[in-house]
Amino acid sequence: MASALTPQQLSETHRPTLDQALDVISTRAYWSPHPEHPKAYGEGGAPGSLGAAEGKAAFDALLGTRLDLDQPGTDSWVGGEVSPYGPELGIEYPHIDPDVLLPAMKAGTAAWRAAGPEVRALVCLEILSRISARTHELAHAVMHTSGQAFMMAFQAGGPHAQDRGLEAVAYAYREQVRTPESADWSKPQGKRDPLKLHKSFITSGRGVALVIGCNTFPTWNG
Repeated sequence: MASALTPQQLSETHRPTLDQALDVISTRAYWSPHPEHPKAYGEGGAPGSLGAAEGKAAFDALLGTRLDLDQPGTDSWVGGEVSPYGPELGIEYPHIDPDVLLPAMKAGTAAWRAAGPEVRALVCLEILSRISARTHELAHAVMHTSGQAFMMAFQAGGPHAQDRGLEAVAYAYREQVRTPESADWSKPQGKRDPLKLHKSFITSGRGVALVIGCNTFPTWNG
């Protein structure tokens, strides 16, 4: 499990990316922090990213294994996937009891809400950064689930999908900070003292959501 990052570390790493994304959604200019070329990853490329051989090895290591996620509610395992290219993948996925998982997810909403818009956005950018580093691995996963050729799986399932994720984070963040977090409100009362209130506003999510990736572009569309 990766070590926890402080809000300051998240800001130092990802705030410039968020600021650039906010600028781009206002100007509608082209910009992407996610390289489209396979050689931009691995040795000599993006720091900490998997190169072509490493990504293929990481995908191959998943074959015939269980994708054991650190989450409550697993009551059985499902699998039986066969690649459109022929081989059986042999990967098993956890089958979840929603009566166990959903309460656990809801229990985390208070802390997520209290983190505030900026930290939530920066956490999402950290997620995108870690996904981007494994683009070569994900390309093989997309290829063997969607049937796409490798290069399409790499670009559409990797950097293009990550760009859409970043765009969504930027738009969501902009909406959350568009109004002030607090305001002093004063209404004149004629000869009487004015009616004064100090108002605080907290952006709160609507709850737990479910997204199912489509079979053609599973990391992009749902």
